[in-house]
Formats: sequence, C-alpha cells, structure tokens
Amino acid sequence: MKELGLPPEILACLFDLDGVVTKTAVVHAAAWKETFDAFLREREGAGYRPFDSAADYDEYVDGRPRADGVRTFLASRGIELPEGTPDDPPDAQTVNGVGNRKNQLVLEKIRTEGVQPYDGTLRYIEAVRAAGLKTAIVSSSANTLDVLRSIDAEHLFDTRIDGVVARERALPGKPHPDTFLAAARDLGVTAEQATVFEDALAGMDAGRSGHFGYVVGVDRVGQSDALYAHGADVVVKDLAELLTAPGGAA
Repeated sequence: MKELGLPPEILACLFDLDGVVTKTAVVHAAAWKETFDAFLREREGAGYRPFDSAADYDEYVDGRPRADGVRTFLASRGIELPEGTPDDPPDAQTVNGVGNRKNQLVLEKIRTEGVQPYDGTLRYIEAVRAAGLKTAIVSSSANTLDVLRSIDAEHLFDTRIDGVVARERALPGKPHPDTFLAAARDLGVTAEQATVFEDALAGMDAGRSGHFGYVVGVDRVGQSDALYAHGADVVVKDLAELLTAPGGAA
C-alpha cells in the first residue's frame, strides 16, 4: 500500500469523524467551553477558572463519549455529579444533563454554521476505496449519521460505529479500543489488518491499546508530539500527505 502510505498488510481503514473527516472539532470545543464555563460560573461564582478549549479539551474531552467527557473534566476540578439518565433536560445538574446541554449547543452551532469536510481526507478515502480497502467511520458522536449526510459522505463508509451504535452494543468509548475493534469485526478484518486515523489523544490511546496494525495521528492543532506520545506511528497535518509519502509508510 505504498501509494496510500500504509503497511502492506493493511486491509481496512477506520476513521474518526470530528477533526479527521469534518471540521467540527472546533465546533465541539466551543460548545464544551460554553457549557462548562456556564456550569462553573454558576457553581463557583465570578472567580471560577474557565474551561481551556485547547488543554482541557484535548486532555479530558476530545474523542470521548459525551458523558465520559463531562465526568472526566469535572473530576479534574474535584467535582462529582449524579449520573442522571440520558433523557435528563439540559439544565439538570447531572452528568447527562450537562452533556445534553453541550449537545444542544453543538447542534445549534452546526445548524447555523454548517459542516465542512476536510477535502484532503475525502480524497484519501476515495483513494483507499479505489485500492480495494474497506472503510469505517468510528466516532463517539451520536450525530455522526446526520453529519455524514450533510456532506454527502455516508456512501464512503462500509460500516459505522458511533455513539448510537456504541450505546446499542454497550461498547465503552475511547480511550478504550472497543469501538474500533467492533468496526474491524464488522469489516471482517483483525486489528492487525486495520489502520486507525485519529486526531484525539484518547483515539491514539485506543489505537495503541487495541494493537492495531497502524495508527495515523492527524495534527490539526499543533500537538504532534503528544500524538506520538500517545501511540501514533506517523503524524500528518492532512491525510492527503499520505498519498505522496515517498517509499510508502513513514
């Protein structure tokens, strides 16, 4: 697979959505910041320490299922909330309530700002499929299908493991490897025959712990060193770079 920048044993490619296929990671980060800042302001008053949409987002939220992101970030601030239920209203002081407020905000932002794909990623996926490799979208987002349809990209993936499917199958989310492993099984390949494409540190951890054949880090925000530290075999700024990788995989 030299023309794709991948090892020869790779038969399938497993792509994260936000930050890899679509330019929605910044939208999610903004929605998390608005949600957490409002929560912290109400809880701690004017002297609260705001959510850092770079450091806090990368460390505690990015790539994780929504409730896990809430739980993990609040734990970093010494805050524990009752779990509640997935149907909690967005003003409920529960893990699910805070998560639902974030989801409400991100959907509003997507509706008003739209969704843009990374053209280099779409070119790469088309090249992957033309070469006969199988493809999957693997995302913690429950809005994955709507986002793919909005950019006319649903047909580019042979299977989808997202927040909805993960809940149906009781799959733990990233940094656990289970969603990626489920995608590989759906495609009829082993982990060693699959490549993970991720921009999130939690996704790198999933790729490493799942013993996938190759892990590609996509550096959109200048965190190349961290992506390598969390398990990337190679880091690129755009997947189209892999199409011209000299001599195959880096």
